[in-house]
Amino acid sequence: MIRVRIVLAALAATASASAQVQIGVDNPLRTGENQQAAVHVNDAIYLAYGFGNTFLVTTSAGNVVIDTSSIVRAPKAKELLQRENAGPIKYIVLTHAHGDHAGGVPLWKAADTQVIVQKEHYEFVNYQTRLAGFFAERNAAQFNFQRPQTGAWAGNYGAKIDATVQFDDHYEFTLGDTRFELMSTPGETPDHLTVWIPKYKAAFVGDNYYESFPNMYTLRGTKPRWALDYIASLNKVLALKPELLLPSHGEPVRGNVEITRRLTQYRDAIGYVHDAVVRGMNDGKDVFTLMHEIKLPPQLVVGEGYGNLIWSIRGIYEGYAGWFDMKPATMYDVPMDAVFPDLAKLAGGAGPVVKLASEYVEKGRYVEALQLTDVALASDPGFRPALETRLKALESLREKSKNSNERGWLDYHIRVVKKKLSG
Repeated sequence: MIRVRIVLAALAATASASAQVQIGVDNPLRTGENQQAAVHVNDAIYLAYGFGNTFLVTTSAGNVVIDTSSIVRAPKAKELLQRENAGPIKYIVLTHAHGDHAGGVPLWKAADTQVIVQKEHYEFVNYQTRLAGFFAERNAAQFNFQRPQTGAWAGNYGAKIDATVQFDDHYEFTLGDTRFELMSTPGETPDHLTVWIPKYKAAFVGDNYYESFPNMYTLRGTKPRWALDYIASLNKVLALKPELLLPSHGEPVRGNVEITRRLTQYRDAIGYVHDAVVRGMNDGKDVFTLMHEIKLPPQLVVGEGYGNLIWSIRGIYEGYAGWFDMKPATMYDVPMDAVFPDLAKLAGGAGPVVKLASEYVEKGRYVEALQLTDVALASDPGFRPALETRLKALESLREKSKNSNERGWLDYHIRVVKKKLSG
């Protein structure tokens, strides 16, 4: 059980990032490893970077940790933050249960430390543990590390739970001279919460805001991340009129005018995409048409360094409608690539298929080239020209990519092809 939990904690299960600190880095798991001192956000709040940031809030009666980073980054974060204040940790608050936020709990938790979560945390941790092997495989591919052994399946409800306090919609506590208000704000996950400290007008918003379109569908696999939940949660934060916004990835944002501008743009971008998908569905458009057609207007462009518009469009569509595309063949247990060897045979073998794929590479139609190499390699898995053409297409896509998740998966497939070519 502990092994499963550690594996999940070590994986950067979600994701998010800021333009300066995390978005665009090739290996976001290494974020914060070279930080030399904690950031003084104000006289009471300190920040240590990680793939998930860790915040230390000091009070007259002890300290509160908000998010604990991954098991890999937590020791460095603890070292930096305790240099600023080594007082007792009375509370740990987890904005959500992803491993880059919850992985360091055992390192910070003392015998009398309360660990506070939103009540959906319990199911979400069990969900992650339930699929530990699946996520281990996906995370290892995306973030380029060796797949860890997850051991025997823990069952449907076999997760180790560190939380000691759960709440539904709202929870408050006071420590020394500081009151903390916690509110349910689902978005990135169903158990997501926001921490509000009225004294500092500071909102800790976890992964519900970062400097990229949100990762409403992650290529690692996820339950639906509902756009309307994001919107409602962002409205809750806007209503607080914060002067300090503290996301779990990236830099603090200061001043209500700037915070309002950013969160309003973010909320409206999510709403625009959601509504465009729903209108398209009601008009009878298929998911690929909508992925091609829907674009954000200039005033709502928030970047795609981590989340990606077309993945989110498909995530919204299939979150509502599921996998069936109304094509009769889809109803059965025969995958589309079952006929690929026959298509290659009809084309005269893998050679002519690869010739066309190479022409597509020259024209910059790299995705079509990948699809054709799928056909060729289904016919002849070791066909070197197909592997070489596939490598060119993958490397061309990698060169122009500005999205860290996309690059992670392209790098994975590049490694796979290079291994086959060298074998």
